[in-house]
Amino acid sequence: MKNNEELTAFVPTKTELNVLEILWEYGPSTVRFVHDKLNEQKEAVIYTSTLKLMQVMKEKGVLNRDESQMKHIYRAVLKEDKVKGNLLIRFVDQFYQGSPSRMMVSLLGTDKTSAEELQQLKDMINNTNLKK
Repeated sequence: MKNNEELTAFVPTKTELNVLEILWEYGPSTVRFVHDKLNEQKEAVIYTSTLKLMQVMKEKGVLNRDESQMKHIYRAVLKEDKVKGNLLIRFVDQFYQGSPSRMMVSLLGTDKTSAEELQQLKDMINNTNLKK
C-alpha cells in the first residue's frame, strides 16, 4: 500500500480513471457492477480484466475492499477533486507552461464556450476578487 504522499500525487491510467469515476458516481460497488458500467461506456471488457484491475488498484492503495460479505465491495480511497486536480495541474504544466491563464485564453478562444459559461466564469472571477 502506498503512503499518503504517494497517493496524493497519484495519476491514474485512463482505465483506472474509468473505474474511479464509476465508484465516485455510484459509491461502493461490486466488481460485477463496475464491469457492467464499463461495458456500457465502451466496447466489451472482459470480467477478469476488470477484476484484476481493481485488485491491482487495491494493492496500490487507491481502492479499499470490504470482504465481510460474500460479494466483495470496492470503494475509492481517493477523492474525486484531488485526483482531477492532479490531472489538471499536470495538463496545465505540460501544455501551457504551468499557466492557468494561458489555458483559459486558449479555451475561451474556441467556439464551444457559450454566453452562459462566459457569464459563470466572470462571476467566479468577481467572487474570487471579492474574497481577496
